[in-house]
Amino acid sequence: MAEVVNIKRLAQELNISIATVSKALNDSYEISLKTKNRVWTLAKELNYTPNPAASNLRSHKTKTVAVIIPCVANNFFSLSIKGIEEIARQYGYHVLIYQTHENIEAEVAFTNSLLNGRVDGILTSVSSSEYNSEYYTKLVKKIPLVFFDRVYENLDAVKVTTDDYEIAFQATEHLIECGCTKIAYLYGLENLPAGKARFAGYLDALKTHGIAADEQPVVKYQDDEELNLQHIKELLRKYKPDALFSSIEEFIIPAYCACREMNLKIPNDVKILSFSNLSTAKLLSPSLTTISQPAFEIGREAAKSLFKILNNKQLDDEQNIILKSVLTKRESTGC
Repeated sequence: MAEVVNIKRLAQELNISIATVSKALNDSYEISLKTKNRVWTLAKELNYTPNPAASNLRSHKTKTVAVIIPCVANNFFSLSIKGIEEIARQYGYHVLIYQTHENIEAEVAFTNSLLNGRVDGILTSVSSSEYNSEYYTKLVKKIPLVFFDRVYENLDAVKVTTDDYEIAFQATEHLIECGCTKIAYLYGLENLPAGKARFAGYLDALKTHGIAADEQPVVKYQDDEELNLQHIKELLRKYKPDALFSSIEEFIIPAYCACREMNLKIPNDVKILSFSNLSTAKLLSPSLTTISQPAFEIGREAAKSLFKILNNKQLDDEQNIILKSVLTKRESTGC
């Protein structure tokens, strides 16, 4: 029968105290990084598995965190979850995942159900259906909470986002440098700071280059792919733009389909770029120019911040963590 690997065994192997091993496994600030690495390395070698029941009883912790997101199928969120889970595993935590499907009522119901001690903290990317900052202003006082990607401003909480304004400005400039002067905007997340920042970056880039921003056509996202397709086709027919700037991934397929159905060649007739973490963007025909967010890193940073809060560690003074997105130029913008 295989020998049980517990904290006592790890302590004996490393010739340190049981208390030191316990603190190292829980990433305590009292233990040096060198010692933590020794403990973590041996624990991995010996396939040490913590006893959650005993640990939880001692600490009154559930060793569980919740992730509340709009949709798991979205490439950005699936990558973010991987980043969150990687950090959670290091702390011996389980991750519960809830999908809101952009429904604010479901989001509130899920969150309220977690306030009875079912989880130690929450990581959330809020629904885009409406702005609900009043609810979250109260919530941040009730449970450790970290926002990522889709956030509410002016809240006393950690927020992990990307440089939406700057990258949208840069992407619009790229289209202008490719000779575009009539750049239609496909507008998603309009109720949230991320969506507004992207739109502001687009508008300011147009103004900087002397292009009348108020004359550029805009299509607002609907939770219906067929409706989005029809709206894009109407836009192409009526305004004849030379470029489409898509602010969210969900517009990509309708945009490509609209161009194909109207016999418009990408990028000769219409150039397209989009915010997207699609791994298949380079396989589209033509390959899609994308603004990709560091989704995995966003998940990691959000989780790190939450576990600092849970372990009563000092957070950095700056509660707004901003990571950089990347513009990858491909065939759909043609230059």
